[in-house]
Amino acid sequence: MAGHSKWANIQHRKGKQDGIRSKMFSKLSKEITVAAKMGDPDPDKNPRLRLAVKAAKAVSTPKEVIDRAIKKSAMGDAADYTEIRYEGYGANGISIIVEAMTDNLNRTASNVRSYFSKCGGNLGQTGSVSHAFDRVGEISYPAKAGSADDVMMAALEAGADDVESDEEGHWIYCSVEALNEVSDGLEKALGESTESKLIWKPQALTEVDLETAQKLMRLVDMLEEDDDVQNVTHNFDIPEDVAAQL
Repeated sequence: MAGHSKWANIQHRKGKQDGIRSKMFSKLSKEITVAAKMGDPDPDKNPRLRLAVKAAKAVSTPKEVIDRAIKKSAMGDAADYTEIRYEGYGANGISIIVEAMTDNLNRTASNVRSYFSKCGGNLGQTGSVSHAFDRVGEISYPAKAGSADDVMMAALEAGADDVESDEEGHWIYCSVEALNEVSDGLEKALGESTESKLIWKPQALTEVDLETAQKLMRLVDMLEEDDDVQNVTHNFDIPEDVAAQL
């Protein structure tokens, strides 16, 4: 399977530190509200809500923000959101998946299409790029959780399918259906994870040059700035020498 994108990790951590916390809290709150509205407001009885709450706690979302989002669903004053996935191509044909949650499909589609166009890409039909990704569960742990061998052993015993480790940490992958079970098993062996979520995992990564990287990062930034966009996934990797020039 494809290696974990270190650049994606660096950008993710940098984003947390550099000033998009309020927007991130807003998007996480939206997911919590929708998850609670669709199922039980108790995270222990609602797998999707449990994942959403865990994701929020992983980035230090205040408890009152999480509680308010759950209560909002119970009070019936939460907006009706539609979940939709867009698929398209960035510069040099790089595959990109955009997951959105919106109360206005026309607005979101128009915005997403314009971002791709402005950055040298274009939207495709549903399914046009998702075939190059696997829908899986991902559970992450810091490097201090244990050696690569120890984490691998714990992951296999918990029912995981694959593990990737480097000096930054460990990423355990499993089927969508097994995510909660594997996550629980790993917690017993390794303690609480940093994050547990469903992702689109690229089957292979494509290295890009400086010009392409600049266009792609601009597109990703524009998409992630949009309030309706929840997640952006891609299959490009930026070599260290190119990253140093960005």
